Amino acid sequence: MTSIQSINEFVIKFANVNGTGSASANHLFAKAIFRMGIPISPKNIFPSNIQGLPTWYEVRVSEKGHLGRRGGIDIMVGVNAQSLMQDVEEVEPGGYFIYDSTKRLDPRLLRKDITFIGLPLTEICIREYSDPKQRQLFKNVLYVGALAALLDMDFTVLKDLVADQFQGKEKLIAPNIHSLELGYQYAQDNYQCPLGIQVKASDKCGDSILLDGNAAFALGAIYSGVSVVSWYPITPSTSVVDAFNKYCNRLRIDPGTGRKNFAIVQAEDELAAIGMAIGANWNGARAFTATSGPGVSLMSEFLGLAYFAEVPVVLVDVQRSGPSTGMPTRTQQSDVTICAYASHGDTKQVCLYPATPKECFDFGVEAFDLADRLQTPVIVLSDLDLGMNDHMSAPLEWDEDRKYDRGKVLSAEDLEAMTVRFGRYLDVDGDAIPYRTYPGTHPTKGAFFTRGTSRDEYAIYTESGEKYVENMQRLERKWETAKGYVPKPETIPGKLSGCKAAVIYYGTSNHAAEEALENLKRQGMAMDAMRLRAFPFNHEVEEFIAQHEIVYVIDQNRDAQMRSLLINELEINPAKLVALTNYDGMPIVARFIQNFIVEHQEGLSGEQRDVAG
Repeated sequence: MTSIQSINEFVIKFANVNGTGSASANHLFAKAIFRMGIPISPKNIFPSNIQGLPTWYEVRVSEKGHLGRRGGIDIMVGVNAQSLMQDVEEVEPGGYFIYDSTKRLDPRLLRKDITFIGLPLTEICIREYSDPKQRQLFKNVLYVGALAALLDMDFTVLKDLVADQFQGKEKLIAPNIHSLELGYQYAQDNYQCPLGIQVKASDKCGDSILLDGNAAFALGAIYSGVSVVSWYPITPSTSVVDAFNKYCNRLRIDPGTGRKNFAIVQAEDELAAIGMAIGANWNGARAFTATSGPGVSLMSEFLGLAYFAEVPVVLVDVQRSGPSTGMPTRTQQSDVTICAYASHGDTKQVCLYPATPKECFDFGVEAFDLADRLQTPVIVLSDLDLGMNDHMSAPLEWDEDRKYDRGKVLSAEDLEAMTVRFGRYLDVDGDAIPYRTYPGTHPTKGAFFTRGTSRDEYAIYTESGEKYVENMQRLERKWETAKGYVPKPETIPGKLSGCKAAVIYYGTSNHAAEEALENLKRQGMAMDAMRLRAFPFNHEVEEFIAQHEIVYVIDQNRDAQMRSLLINELEINPAKLVALTNYDGMPIVARFIQNFIVEHQEGLSGEQRDVAG
């Protein structure tokens, strides 16, 4: 048997039992690799209940900088008896399976094409610790110590991380380091270290940070001037508001008076949450709410009100697997369609599709400027993978000279200087965006009645079909205006001579798609690519599709929702857009994308293959 040989390029997966304290140990391992200067991409895969079901933690280690899921597992740390069969099967030929050898491994699990490494974790813990809770917790730390020996990791980095983790709880530092040393020494004494897979210190992380998307958006919202958050808890968006609260308590409390310059309201349900956020924005505050797919369903009517009455509001949708409750702790791009057309009637909602924590921060700022500028809801579509997992990210940046764009808001002085009648829904500048006022701006001028029913340019109720059509046509023109304001797509050329086949992707498909495209290029199948960042689609999107004969559209949902949106909005021939979908609740992998495109290209007729490049 030939074992896998690699340095700083591998995938490791930890199979644990939910609720056993394994998360901190697994994070310790991932952060140690990161501190050694090697890019990582960790994924926490956990159940939606607390019944002790299997949980996994997968770490992509890649000095080349590949941050998406590759597919396949090189090292499996299997310490959950419930999932052993599945865990053994996942290991790549030539890979390694590390297990608790206190109990003899079932011979039916053995494979001749992988290496089994037994560590008597339970036996060591029983010998070393009398407290049952400590035995369970330190078993996880033991296998991290053993991995340090097996992979030739810098043990000092692990010790420093433990000291950082338990700063202020110094009495916990020594026992954790002792447990690491026990695992390290056992591996050194009983196995030839290191394995074929090794870790060597590098400098490929630069100034990158580890951050999850939910925390990044919360910081962006604070820097954008948000002062009100109303929300109803739902996985996986709750940590957006948790992070907002944590950062506000550090950044938004007046040092002199102790007064909190923010308000967080836990509403009774999602309807109340979006209603409060709309009301706060109508009053001139910047406010948002956060939810996931089921919440978007409930919020749709209020989103229609904000669209039609032209009240700015920001909604963060951290997507999960649906429909209904679906798999609430699994990721998916499941809400593309419902967010784009949220509410009944002719509505279109501005949507942003971040791909990294830095974009979550940047869009957390830009979304509020867009909402104010366009006087409309803006929905930021993250997902569980981006929102709840740590990602390597470029540092977050803030321009101290940046000014908030509050859009067309008339002051008391503006109203006094007006020589014509104020019309809340008048298109004065030809961009279909009217002027508005905040409540109480002027004692006698600029007041209007905000309603969800049809009205004329002066906000006066009417059921005139002509006035309704005029208003809806103006809203359609405003949609065209929005195309010039939303973030532009990112285009990645495949080769200088141009490609006839291309790939479109968005959100968290980015890293896996980029790696797949690199692999395809090495196979002689170079393709242009475009990463969508917003809806409505800029004119560049239409031009990009027109330049190619076949375009693969990557969607992490069953119904190819982005593909349908492109066909519907740009009137594209459906045959031109090929759906490449993944919807098993796990982040899409590079191998899947690569294999799908290769098989599809090989399945084309000779004439079609020439067209596809």
